[in-house]
Amino acid sequence: MTQSFQEVFTYDDFLDFLATQPENIRYELHDGDIVEIPQPLGKHEQIVMFLARMLLLKTIELKLDYDISSKNVLVKPQSQKSGYYPDILLLNLTNLENEPLWKKQSTVSQPASIPLAIEVVSTNWRDDYYKKLADYEEMGIPEYWIIDYVPFGSKMLIGELKQPIIIVYTLNDDREYQSKQFRGEDRIESPTFPDLDITAEQIFSARY
Repeated sequence: MTQSFQEVFTYDDFLDFLATQPENIRYELHDGDIVEIPQPLGKHEQIVMFLARMLLLKTIELKLDYDISSKNVLVKPQSQKSGYYPDILLLNLTNLENEPLWKKQSTVSQPASIPLAIEVVSTNWRDDYYKKLADYEEMGIPEYWIIDYVPFGSKMLIGELKQPIIIVYTLNDDREYQSKQFRGEDRIESPTFPDLDITAEQIFSARY
């Protein structure tokens, strides 16, 4: 279960708190509440490693000035009381010099710095489907993936059959997320990587 603390923290409070904690325990700040992130399952990490490698190879192939963070970069929504560590965070390196909190706090808050954020769903799935979705949309992050490989999400979100699913959210002209769902042999459609040749099943199995 997600552990929480019964005090309202600011973002600066959260950073001070992190400095006192062991590195093997992960925390995020959710609306002023510090929560401990559950230890991910092995399959979760296989998917993260596989997809991070695939996307990094694609950025090199396309000669994009992007890189993949090592889960140590915080995404700070407009709220002063939230901060997230996406499972995969694609960073636009050219915009980092414009980030006010980058040099001292390894924090990004501008959508120009974040072409793509990806969450691989765990037992705290509501955070990915609701809280982070809303905050990433409000920030204006152009593309957000939810990878629900078990799946954990409710039938209302992913359908009665409860099959593994990948949902890709992209901003429309009204700056609102529109979504497309991918299962099985569906090829993932990504505006950031339009020629990405990978299926949902390849991601779920973490194999080429």
